[in-house]
Amino acid sequence: MRQGHLVYDLAIALLRLLIRVFFRRAEIAGRERVPATGGGIVVAWHPNALLDGCLILAHFPRPITFGARHGLFRWPVLGPLLRALRVVPVYRRQDFLDGAGGEDRRRGNEQSLDALARAVAGGGFVGLFPEGDSHDNPQPSRLRTGAARVYYRALELSAPGQPPPPLLPVGLHYDRKRLFGSSVLVAFHPPIELPRDLERPPSDGETPESAQERVRRLTAILEDALGNVAHATESWDLHYAMHRARKLVRAERARRAGAGLGAPDMRERVLGFSRIWAGYAVHALRDPEGTRRLVDEVRRYDAELRALGVDDHELDGAPRLASPWLGAILGVQAVLVYLLLPPILIIGYLVNLPTAGVVWSISRVASRKKKDEASIKLLLGAVAFPLTWLVVAALVAWGHSTLTALYPSVAGSAALTGASAFLLSAAGAWVALNYHRLASQTLRALRVRLTHLRRKDALKRLLEERARLHDGLTSLGAGLPLPARADPHGRVREGAG
Repeated sequence: MRQGHLVYDLAIALLRLLIRVFFRRAEIAGRERVPATGGGIVVAWHPNALLDGCLILAHFPRPITFGARHGLFRWPVLGPLLRALRVVPVYRRQDFLDGAGGEDRRRGNEQSLDALARAVAGGGFVGLFPEGDSHDNPQPSRLRTGAARVYYRALELSAPGQPPPPLLPVGLHYDRKRLFGSSVLVAFHPPIELPRDLERPPSDGETPESAQERVRRLTAILEDALGNVAHATESWDLHYAMHRARKLVRAERARRAGAGLGAPDMRERVLGFSRIWAGYAVHALRDPEGTRRLVDEVRRYDAELRALGVDDHELDGAPRLASPWLGAILGVQAVLVYLLLPPILIIGYLVNLPTAGVVWSISRVASRKKKDEASIKLLLGAVAFPLTWLVVAALVAWGHSTLTALYPSVAGSAALTGASAFLLSAAGAWVALNYHRLASQTLRALRVRLTHLRRKDALKRLLEERARLHDGLTSLGAGLPLPARADPHGRVREGAG
């Protein structure tokens, strides 16, 4: 294996490890749609800064070259990692104040785009974020023309008779993109179908105006494709209303099917959302006033659920209180979570909590926008936590050596003691991170059961409201989730047909 390949493979392995630590669950869909041979271009929207590229790099089934703004290469830890991953620097206009260095920027940008196009023409894949910058919006920003220009330059450089490179759109879907322990879905979609006149390479007799028009048309097609795979909504308020509609339809269909309701994975959530959103988009054109009223009712239902602190599927939980075994199980869980685990977590908290506080504070201060927080946490944490464990290990080893010198009867190796301290610190960090999630879930379970005891009338009314809204949403017809069916374990899978 050549050294360049070894460095790349090691960098990808490190990236996968960091992603596994940051995300509780990373789901991948559609990898089989990536051609096994030939070059191509991956285009994705950009909602979560550096993590977007990291996720695609780590899970793409073939080596892939990304373009990234040149300023990132100056970061202490990130720069060497980007070079190891063969990322190409891209020079954007907004990175140069008052047009300073305009000619150098233009020349550098042309060289970057040319390098990416040559990689495609040579049979490789490149990844691009055509928006040019990350953001916190619920829909893609206006696309720049870089991806279209790479596509046509690759056509120009390709051997005669070589088919046009496919353009693969990627959907990136996060449940809580800024937090440790959240989930993400990376969805590779089928190649974009282009009109025949847009697939041909530039000709010698083509005017600059005609070439620019083709670039603009292709960019508009890419913009529509990314809007579709991102399930773009006009506002976060509408986005959250669509998710509430998805959840209430799923919960009500589970009740009517007489089946249990397991927690949905990200694929199921995204599928349900896309079908609700498709139904809304169709009927908002046919009956805008009726659709608006229905969405307003969903928002009111959502506000009442939040006020009670329950979720859609938890409205059906009251009958379970009749079983004495569930109460006993809940009691055992509470004892385990709140009495037995905390002593084990003391090392994890003492060692890692100060570092976690520093990482959190720096990420809040250094992030220009919320979308940058997760990337800064990942980069800082990748350095700060192992460094903390090494410092603790060195201190423990030094303390052991000092103690042995004072009291020769103390046995054991200082190096072994330090290594044990390092492993305990790392294990404590992992347990502490998962303990927080487990403790929150246990506390919520207790609170929901108390709500069922104290607010029966309110919950009964919300159950009736959920059924009515379910019927109203189902009447929209097109684009809604298929009827729920129980899987072999008795759980309902959203969208199962």
